[in-house]
Amino acid sequence: MPVSDAQPPDQVNIHHAKTHLSRLVEDVAAGAEVLIAKGGKPMARLVPLELTRAARRPGLLKGKLRISEDFDQPLPWDVPPQA
Repeated sequence: MPVSDAQPPDQVNIHHAKTHLSRLVEDVAAGAEVLIAKGGKPMARLVPLELTRAARRPGLLKGKLRISEDFDQPLPWDVPPQA
């Protein structure tokens, strides 16, 4: 979204934030941003978390896993197939 189309965050006083925190968290989870003010002066910003996955590192398990040499060989006749 271009910066010019961005809506300013909602601002609530601290008493309202304490009283309606569950609702504010739902709004933020939906993408809203809320400023919490004390005496009309913004003091905190409630924003959604940016969940990121840890970067995968090649070779992280090197030497920790062992695959048997006959891993891809057919199973013996007396081992029942799994459904």
